[in-house]
Amino acid sequence: MRRILATTVTMIALTAASAQAGGVPEPIMPPEVIEAATSSSSAGILVPLLLLLLIAAAVSGSSESTPG
Repeated sequence: MRRILATTVTMIALTAASAQAGGVPEPIMPPEVIEAATSSSSAGILVPLLLLLLIAAAVSGSSESTPG
C-alpha cells in the first residue's frame, strides 16, 4: 500500500511538472519602423537660383566698355 501511494504521488508530481513547463514562449518583437527617404524642399529652388546667379555673373563680366 505504501509503495502504491509513493508511486502515485511521484507520477502526479512528474505529470504536473511537465504540464507547467510549457516550453519557451515566442519572443515578442516590436514592428520594424521603415523611414522613407525624403528630399529637402529647398533643393528644388536652390539649383535654379545658383544657375541664375552664375548667368548674371557671366553677363556682367563679359560687357566691354570702349575707352573714349
